[in-house]
Amino acid sequence: MSDVTIYWRPGCVFCMRLENALGASRNKATWRNIWEDDEAREFIAMVNDGNEVVPTVVIDGRPHTNPDPALVARALKG
Repeated sequence: MSDVTIYWRPGCVFCMRLENALGASRNKATWRNIWEDDEAREFIAMVNDGNEVVPTVVIDGRPHTNPDPALVARALKG
């Protein structure tokens, strides 16, 4: 299984789509709410040219902005 961190925020339809697509495997990822975590918000802005784009998913140290849920699911399955 890969190391997966998902940066998200409440009300984001793309985040909800990703969470629903992952099903039970979503619990294998670390979820960081950028509205409650200043460090997470700063990181997201840094990797997205100053924008707070979510979901941004870091898989094994590499950020993916609004990735295809299938990519994240594969990473969680290992």
